[in-house]
This record gives sequence, structure tokens and C-alpha cells, in this order.
Amino acid sequence: MTKREREITDIQEILQILDKGKIIHLALCDGDQPYAIPMNYGYTYEDEKLTIYLHGATQGYKYDVLAKNPKVSFSIECDVSPFDGKVACQYGMSYASVMGKGTAEICEDVEEKKAGLTILMKTQTGKDFEFTEKLVSIVKVIKIEVQEFTAKKRPIPENMQG
Repeated sequence: MTKREREITDIQEILQILDKGKIIHLALCDGDQPYAIPMNYGYTYEDEKLTIYLHGATQGYKYDVLAKNPKVSFSIECDVSPFDGKVACQYGMSYASVMGKGTAEICEDVEEKKAGLTILMKTQTGKDFEFTEKLVSIVKVIKIEVQEFTAKKRPIPENMQG
């Protein structure tokens, strides 16, 4: 991270970003061609370990890419707000973000799929849902074991605040 003053190290603050953000930008590696997609997500943070869950249709390009290379990276942001300046280089964007790397796998076990979808819906809506075997049979669930992540924020500069 080049701007250390923007780094967030407090895990509670990082978890707040994960709670507020609703879209993950998932980057996959298809040979020498990157492939990035926005998706909804859910997460758990237990025993200092971050796990992210995604879901989608039962087939598609992302699964073909993941089958060849399960390494992924991601970014999530929230509190995005532009601010003005007196000159062009003073304009900017305030935000908070989490970025990381991990390994993705497709969940095959029905109970693991149910758990992943429950976590995803809790993150997205704050509500608890239950899933039947029939419901989970029509989607794929991706589980990302996050190996490393960082977070940062850029507030609106004090001299720019109204």
C-alpha cells in the first residue's frame, strides 16, 4: 500500500466495510487475459479467517475459468462520494475499500451450499433465510478462502468539507 495514512488495520472497521459494501469485483485469470465481474457476496470472519461466498447460474464462463485457475483477487468498496476542489488535481473521491487474494472453489456439498447462500443473504439483506435442497440445486455457490487482504479509506479532506 503506497499511502499508509489511508490504511485500515482495525478489523472491526474492516468488517463494517464488508457489511456496507454489496458488490464484490471478482478478478479471475484466464491464461494471460484477466476477467473481472461484479457479483453480490456474503462473508464470514471467524478465527481471523475471511471467507467469501458468491452464487450464480449453474454454468458459465467464470466456472470454466475457475476450473483452470482457482486463484482470484477482489475488491469491495463503500461510502463512495465525489468531492470538488479549486483546481483539477484537488477533485477526488472519498471511499472505504477492502482488497484481497484467495483461492476459489465450487461448493458441491448441499449443506455447504445452503450455508453459503444463508451467509450471502444475511450479508446482503441482514435477514435470515432458509434454503431447500431444490433451491440450492439450481445455483452454484463459490467459496473463496481469502489468503490475504488489506483495507483503506479516503475521507473527504477537511479543507473540502462544507
